[in-house]
Amino acid sequence: MNKPISSNACLDCPAHHEGNLLKLGIDMQNWDYVVTMAGNPNTGKSTVFNALTGLRQHTGNWPGKTVVRAEGGFVYQDHRYKLVDLPGTYSLLSTSPDEEVARNFVLFGKPDVTVVVVDATRLERNLNLALQIMEITDRTVICLNLMDQARSHNLKIDDRRLARDLGVPVIPTSARYDEGIPQLLQAIDEVATGQFVCQPHRIKSESLSLKGALSQLVDQIQTLFPELPNSRWVALRLLDGDRRIIEAILEGELENLAQNIPPILNSEMDKENAKELIP
Repeated sequence: MNKPISSNACLDCPAHHEGNLLKLGIDMQNWDYVVTMAGNPNTGKSTVFNALTGLRQHTGNWPGKTVVRAEGGFVYQDHRYKLVDLPGTYSLLSTSPDEEVARNFVLFGKPDVTVVVVDATRLERNLNLALQIMEITDRTVICLNLMDQARSHNLKIDDRRLARDLGVPVIPTSARYDEGIPQLLQAIDEVATGQFVCQPHRIKSESLSLKGALSQLVDQIQTLFPELPNSRWVALRLLDGDRRIIEAILEGELENLAQNIPPILNSEMDKENAKELIP
């Protein structure tokens, strides 16, 4: 059984020395693993990004969007990491350009690790996004940032208990002071390399009718889109009436995003079959 990574691990551990982190910034030609960073606005996500990659970043717009993205890189334990900073967002469930970019990259970009940066002083609100991301991907690390502010407000957070409850590593940090960054690097590396296997908490419904509908939808989605990485999450969004996901299924965009190939829904029969998925 996996044990959550402790923030109080022995300081003599080689993983806790700054010398094991080489900040590459934009100087990257290839990489071993892709890490994406998500979080609500004002959680210190950019500070964490800079702590891992340095101040130099490659910035530009996502394809077809006016939403800015930043990329950088670092080397840790001889592994080269590409880090993609997603736009700050409160949710993955609506259709704003920022939220659509974040959702599509986590779901279809198949990052090796998704780091969710949360504000330790507003934990309940921030965990909403974390839980949504954990519905999509198994490989999640929670960066419990702004711990210095939490301490100034006399807030105490049991990060070990939180890690047990969520089933993923939870790493307390104060990125502006480089506090917790070595432990965050260790957690990212262990999840990316498979040394730590996450068992993320997911909401389970007790309704037999919902379970039945969900199971039926998942089977249909897997038949139409066999390469889709998370059919269960798509089925949940369909049951919730998510218009953007409905449109993506009808137009074949889900398959395009997953494989970057021509639409699978290229006949009237395909479109009729897809319509059966719409609640």
